Amino acid sequence: MPAETLIPLVRPMATTVLSGTSGALYYKPAGTSSTFAPAGVNIATDTITVPTYLGYRVGDPVSFSLVNTTTGAAGTGTLPAGLATATTYYVISYTASTGAMQVSATEGGSAVDLTDVGTATSPNKFQVAYDAFVVVGQVREWSFEMSRAEIDVTTIGQGNQQYVPFRTFIAGFGEGSGSATFYFTNEDANMGNRIIEDVLQRQQTGAAFKLYVDRVFTGGVVDDTLSRSVAFDAILTSANLAINPDDAQSVSVNFRPAVAPVFDFSVT
Repeated sequence: MPAETLIPLVRPMATTVLSGTSGALYYKPAGTSSTFAPAGVNIATDTITVPTYLGYRVGDPVSFSLVNTTTGAAGTGTLPAGLATATTYYVISYTASTGAMQVSATEGGSAVDLTDVGTATSPNKFQVAYDAFVVVGQVREWSFEMSRAEIDVTTIGQGNQQYVPFRTFIAGFGEGSGSATFYFTNEDANMGNRIIEDVLQRQQTGAAFKLYVDRVFTGGVVDDTLSRSVAFDAILTSANLAINPDDAQSVSVNFRPAVAPVFDFSVT
């Protein structure tokens, strides 16, 4: 008899289906990204002047950088002495009608001592922006939809044939839209409550979402190399409140990307 041939057993790799329980919604508030020039720095009062009627609030964590206002890339120059890049500061005052702002190195602390106005030659300016995404608690669900336009490129003069000719299409621009539903709480600092107000914020520059499909922690900190997410600057378009005596009070907010989303669905 011929020798029996052994066929190795190949087992398929186990696949773990993701659950929504590991998802999360993170947010940067609207009206919290702006620029200012050296002329907007007052070293006598330790004040900087940014555009008026933005969404900054006392306690907001912000960071400073230099930006090229023509290209949007990193700019050249030096920040006002007393401020440093890659450093978190906290808003301790912002007057919406004048744009006057003071920041502190600690939450609720004293104003940073500004000792010179820095250097930033046009088109370079100083930029102040909300420091990092903040998790929104009490989120029940979020959804995000993507679509692609179709462009009709059908031509006329096709030959005689038995069946009707079909139209021809090519792919066009992409777009997206999303929504999130979360519960009201009696906590005034709840970021969800702020999102509702941001729908009517006149200048929404700075608003951004980071939607985690799978949020993974390492050492108690979100590990973006292992997590899966969709992130984008956003515009908020509407908010729908649902209030009745039988259910928890909830609100649904609708939004869409202001730019192309950044998809991070890998774990490398």
